[in-house]
Amino acid sequence: MTTALQSPPPARPLLRLRLASRSGMPRPIDGAWWPRSSDLLAELPQLLAGLPRAWGHITSVTVHGATWPAVPGRMLVFNQVVRLRRTVAVSAPHTIVLLAPGQGRWDLLVVPPDTTEEAAEPLMAAAAGDHV
Repeated sequence: MTTALQSPPPARPLLRLRLASRSGMPRPIDGAWWPRSSDLLAELPQLLAGLPRAWGHITSVTVHGATWPAVPGRMLVFNQVVRLRRTVAVSAPHTIVLLAPGQGRWDLLVVPPDTTEEAAEPLMAAAAGDHV
């Protein structure tokens, strides 16, 4: 009798997210997210899973319409409905806004997926308030 070796399931890529520390002072940007693709439906579940629990359940996400291809009005993420909204505001082409009722609002800089690591690192560090 032979035994077939099972290969381990593919590892999920690490979430490329850097958050600013919560100092009590309001910030225009709460951190940075560097998705691996421009497919929001594929990328959003991993982002939401990697957020701090203290942020609560994100029920609404607003993205810039020119940055992300068409998205549905809502999607199911971990058995919870998340409303997806698009904006064309000139002031926020590279941000994603996350809302959790009773918890707060968080604005993240979105580093374009095709950005090199050398270019992405200082952007993420600056958005998180790290000194580069």
